[in-house]
Amino acid sequence: MRVDAIQNGIVIDHITAGRGMQLYDLLGLESLGCPVALMMNAVSGKMGRKDIIKIDAEIPVDLDVIGYVDPGATVNFIRDGALVEKRNIEMPKMLTNVIRCKNPRCITSVEQELDHVFRLTDVKNKIYRCIYCETKAK
Repeated sequence: MRVDAIQNGIVIDHITAGRGMQLYDLLGLESLGCPVALMMNAVSGKMGRKDIIKIDAEIPVDLDVIGYVDPGATVNFIRDGALVEKRNIEMPKMLTNVIRCKNPRCITSVEQELDHVFRLTDVKNKIYRCIYCETKAK
């Protein structure tokens, strides 16, 4: 399979195989008016299999979303066909409006305008908890 190189845009690489679609959805890439390529289960010498997302436009990308879904992914910024910056993504300490609290008794269920904020409480097990009610994110 061949996907052309992009001139100006973003490549999210080294995504764990099978997580590319979740990233695609959480980043809202379906609403972009530019070409977006999602390759799933691409062969990788380092990972065995991986997913890759190529966005053929310079857009703001929420790195916290990427860190939540797949810490260890890399984000490459391309300008004029050349790599200008490469970032290794880690788990964010806080997530705001990335996921929603499922607890019906949480203040965010009543106060609709409140941000849904989660704090990383267990790095090893990748556990985030709501800052208002301590409910574990799923």
